[in-house]
Amino acid sequence: MHTTLHDNRQLIAELQSAGLRLDDPSAGAASRRGGAGPTDHKAVTIDGHTVMIPVHTAGAWSSPFIASAPDAEGRSGITHNGVKVGVVSFPRQPRFYKLATADGIPYSKIATLHGADVLATTVLQSCIRYESRRKSCQFCAIGQSLAAGRTILRKTPEQLAEVARAAVELDGVKHMVMTTGTPNATDRGAQILCESAVAIKAAVDLPLQGQCEPPDDDAWFRRMHDAGIDTLGMHLEVVTPAVRQRIMPGKASVGVERYFSAFEAAVDVFGRGQVSTYILAGLGDTPEAILAMCERLVQTGVYPFVVPFVPVAGTPLEDHPSPDAAFMRGILEPLSGMLVAGGLRSADIKAGCGRCGACSTMSTYEKRTA
Repeated sequence: MHTTLHDNRQLIAELQSAGLRLDDPSAGAASRRGGAGPTDHKAVTIDGHTVMIPVHTAGAWSSPFIASAPDAEGRSGITHNGVKVGVVSFPRQPRFYKLATADGIPYSKIATLHGADVLATTVLQSCIRYESRRKSCQFCAIGQSLAAGRTILRKTPEQLAEVARAAVELDGVKHMVMTTGTPNATDRGAQILCESAVAIKAAVDLPLQGQCEPPDDDAWFRRMHDAGIDTLGMHLEVVTPAVRQRIMPGKASVGVERYFSAFEAAVDVFGRGQVSTYILAGLGDTPEAILAMCERLVQTGVYPFVVPFVPVAGTPLEDHPSPDAAFMRGILEPLSGMLVAGGLRSADIKAGCGRCGACSTMSTYEKRTA
């Protein structure tokens, strides 16, 4: 273990790679198991920065990091092989989780709290590729939480608006992420995101991010923006063609060049820095390949949100290791310089994963570089 572990950024990076064992699994808000990402995680606050840490993965179960049961002030000591290395706290259970719709559906089955202040939902909890492991993304667990009864298949616009309003009023939520499984090979979810955004914005003034694959018609970007979506996520996840084909055999049919033509069209509508893409480090892409892709993304005006891959139980990649902290540092340090030079900052993103930052230490590198 490096002596720099006592630095909180290093501690976060090590925890996101190795996971965390909990003396008291009930501490703070409930952890998330299965479903769309981040999953098998728990929100943890370290030095005022709330991050998502794996707690239900195979790696976490054997992690050298252990969190003690919280004290009277809600603080837990973190030990590494018996040596105390930090103090954390766990965000409390959101108040809106206690409520249910008129027809009895718990609000927590419609949207959940991610990080400290972002509401997240998977509008459609299914995907045209999920049932076929020959086509599905090998890391995807979108059907697990549905099968376990922790969510519902389709969240209606009215349900989303009701929960969003309650989350703002009761828990001070600052922005919202709407993702979706891919329902078809045409608009790829843009239509249901539009319908959801219109209802939410009519109910509450809340910045929204929509996330879907590139639709077949660039006119959808203007439609999504006009519906009330403030920022857009279109996620590459993997950058090298051969790795994309192996890890995401169905999604890889939408090629990288289509993503970039969509990125350019979306940036024209949403603005520089208000379009983002998720990149999962540790699935076979080299740091050099990820950084080369990030350089192209920054030049296009797209914020590359690079996070460590975390395996999810029950998926084909459940035994695939997460990248270690050194691997992530080798990407995030130079990437932070690119972002600063390109004028893209997570703090300027109106809504979404990049603004939240809980699944990566990227924002802490940004702040140091700036």
